[in-house]
Amino acid sequence: MGQGMIELIPVKTHIVTKRDDIADVIEKYAGPQIGPGDVVSVAESVVAITQGRYRRPEEMNPSLLAMILSRFIHVDSSCSSPCGMQCTMDEGGTLRVLMAFIVGGIAKVFGNSGMFYKLAGEQAALIDDVTGTMPPFDKVLVFGPKEPVKVAEKIKERLGCFGAAVADVNDLKRAAVLGVSDGLDPHELSRILIDNPFGNANQQTPIVIIKNYAAAVAATRG
Repeated sequence: MGQGMIELIPVKTHIVTKRDDIADVIEKYAGPQIGPGDVVSVAESVVAITQGRYRRPEEMNPSLLAMILSRFIHVDSSCSSPCGMQCTMDEGGTLRVLMAFIVGGIAKVFGNSGMFYKLAGEQAALIDDVTGTMPPFDKVLVFGPKEPVKVAEKIKERLGCFGAAVADVNDLKRAAVLGVSDGLDPHELSRILIDNPFGNANQQTPIVIIKNYAAAVAATRG
């Protein structure tokens, strides 16, 4: 793709809550800047917050199993806390998570890391533990969003843009596109967003407009 044609524009918003509709937020803050050849990407944690997908740790009572399993998870993972592990078990199922832990441990002995997250369900990798997202939601655990493809399609239809995406990106050069509107390549979008144009949580720029995406695609195919 002719990525030299593309411009990434982060868009600042107010602190989004579950009272907001994500399409309304994008239309309010980014609408005038979005053209028919652009792609709109939005941070997955903000989509999840608008869906009310978060829990306060003080309202949780992690099981003994969650406390035990969390001790064996790398400290950088949200599953390394008892509450994070309990959320993963609640979402993916206790038996599934336990089996993923056992199989993942065996696989790791043979040099195959990351199997736990592949087997425990998508939420295992998507849950943001306390401090993992923007204030005031840095005091809660935020799940991954529900139905990200439907969210992307809704955004595309509302804004009249070339496409839309829900993305999980961080400063460690890890980018995963969870849902895209029809016709978009999630792997290509991951490469475009790899440098985290969303910034850190405090910047409050959960929307990124990928300008001229359609023209870049056309140039590549031409």
